[in-house]
Amino acid sequence: MNFLDKLKSVFTKKDDKAIYLSGFQKSKSAFGDQLNEMAYRYTEINDDFLEQLTIVLLESDVGIETADLICERLKQKAEEYPKMSFQWAMSFLLEIMKELYEETPDNSIVNNENGPTVILLEGVNGSGKTTTAAKLASMYKKQGKSVVFTAADTFRAGAIEQLAEWGQRLDVPCIKGRENGDPSAAIVDGCRYAREHNADILICDTAGRLQNKQGLMAELQKMNRVAGKEIEGAPHNTWLVMDATTGQNGLSQARIFNESTKIDGIILTKMDGTAKGGIVLAIKNVLHLPVLFLGLGEQPEDLRPFDLDSYLYSISEGLENAGQD
Repeated sequence: MNFLDKLKSVFTKKDDKAIYLSGFQKSKSAFGDQLNEMAYRYTEINDDFLEQLTIVLLESDVGIETADLICERLKQKAEEYPKMSFQWAMSFLLEIMKELYEETPDNSIVNNENGPTVILLEGVNGSGKTTTAAKLASMYKKQGKSVVFTAADTFRAGAIEQLAEWGQRLDVPCIKGRENGDPSAAIVDGCRYAREHNADILICDTAGRLQNKQGLMAELQKMNRVAGKEIEGAPHNTWLVMDATTGQNGLSQARIFNESTKIDGIILTKMDGTAKGGIVLAIKNVLHLPVLFLGLGEQPEDLRPFDLDSYLYSISEGLENAGQD
């Protein structure tokens, strides 16, 4: 049994396989379907094959650095197995992608055993932070945990009320900052409320920071400091919410955020709306940051914990039959 067959066997046992397949449909068209077409154009793993594979990887937004690394490793496999079939080449390709992702260990999600677990959501305007905050709250409530919101996006008009409205829908208390006020003051109020009410989770929705605004980045650092003064170790998790449709542009954003405040992981939103599924590999290989959650649709349950096997199978579904009539 090759890696593709093993991947399919594992994937078919997943409870959320339908959500993954639906959410990665566009990425599969840009990646898996194009690879499948190569089965009828190439009879060996030569330079022409590797050049076309590079193009497919780049169009999937893997990025040139990661694409070159993947192709170099596949070339080495082809030298080891000179009579490799196309199907086995695809199996090695997906196996290389899995190994590449796993080379950097993932950060574990931190749970505070001595009080509220504070989660700080960061990201540029339009990345989907507020909606993601709501989806995270829905997920934690289904796990039986009590959740509190802090609306610390005091700059964007309507942001505070948007999160408060989600709070009403989900029955989640929302501690509001003042519009155009100090967002760090909202963080302090949220931490104190969560601590006094023995909440399990405090989700802090911050303003959409533009990566070239150093003053706003300094404000993020301040929010981290004041949270730590109110609740030991806070924020316990700082997650960057990133719009998957921005692709490689999102990597430069993530670098700046990570320099300003230590990012523990990435939440990729709008994954179902893009063919750029390869960005997952680029994030891990270039930034060494794990993708923790994926937005695979509009419904709360469509925010799914990232699963590497499900991801790899969903972008390559059908490759286990590549080249077979």
